[in-house]
Amino acid sequence: MPANESINTRSGLSFDRLSEDTLLIRIEGEWKLTNILPGADEVMKQVEAGPKVRRITFDTEGLQGWDSGLLTFLIAVIDRCSKSNVIVEKEGLSQGVQRLLNLAAAVPERAGARREAKRILFFARVGESAVAFWNSTLEMLAFLGEAALAFLNLFRGKARFRFSDLFLLMQETGAQALPIVSVISLLVGLILAFVGAIQLSMFGAQIYVASLVGIAMVRVMGAIMTGIIMAGRTGAAFAAQLGTMQVNEEIDALKTMGISPMEFLVLPRMLALFIMMPLLCLYADLMGVIGGFIVGVGLLNLGVMEYFNETQASVKLSYVWIGLSYGAVFGALVALAGCMRGMQCGRSASAVGDATTAAVVTSIVSIIVATAIITVIYNALGI
Repeated sequence: MPANESINTRSGLSFDRLSEDTLLIRIEGEWKLTNILPGADEVMKQVEAGPKVRRITFDTEGLQGWDSGLLTFLIAVIDRCSKSNVIVEKEGLSQGVQRLLNLAAAVPERAGARREAKRILFFARVGESAVAFWNSTLEMLAFLGEAALAFLNLFRGKARFRFSDLFLLMQETGAQALPIVSVISLLVGLILAFVGAIQLSMFGAQIYVASLVGIAMVRVMGAIMTGIIMAGRTGAAFAAQLGTMQVNEEIDALKTMGISPMEFLVLPRMLALFIMMPLLCLYADLMGVIGGFIVGVGLLNLGVMEYFNETQASVKLSYVWIGLSYGAVFGALVALAGCMRGMQCGRSASAVGDATTAAVVTSIVSIIVATAIITVIYNALGI
């Protein structure tokens, strides 16, 4: 760039007195962020010099190009002049600049808004949390009631949903979940065997690693790990799917056509997960036992038939049924949590993410609470 052009860019601001109280500002040259632009201080020097300036006007006939650099300058000038009770007339500016300035000043930030947000009292927050918890409880009870009515219609043969959707969901929640269930269950069996081997080897009782892994996996650990996996995988997917339908108003369209979303969308998802969870638990039990078998035979030098016989002697058929009951309950809880959070989703894109997160948290908490309750019940019954 030539030297004289650079000087013109820096001196693209000139002033003229139209009268004693009116200052004309001429804006010339290229007003872009890539150039060296004047600041609002130069304008304020002219305002404070000589007779008191009451009004400012603009002349932009020499303006060759502009971007946000010009807007930043004008906003600073208008702000400084408003504090000095100087009227700024925008008529001399181009229509595009005027519209952007009006848009920037349309909704100014309320003074003290950020400080006020920090002044919320502790008891007010507790009250808001209590009200939100109560409303959430009512919504959960209403959803459970609607789900119960949907199941009642299913038993009466009046539920309206497509069996093709049910079979597809069974495939998604069952067969497609086998890889992640295999890996996690195998590793859990390995971990249980390692932990047990460290203690049992002190007494020369390594053979009981087979009993430890078999009973723990078949009775409860296989169901718990499968439930947590499905909470993060399938429960979140249910919430995201239904939440997206809520945002796109597809659920409203079903209601308009007289189709119950609980029967058409929620019921097949609950059935699919309720049916497939016990089967996944059986598979997880098998993979966990294989993990313990790898440690017992590979590291503890136990015989293959020795390990197999000890597992067979320690694992009772009643333990298998207990594990299946855990799995069925966890499947119902994960499906309920995922579908409930999806149906309660808001109408924004961020609400879908919030619903997905809430579904996973609700599912995992429900699984832990249900595990404690069922375990206490079985212990009380002596099972």
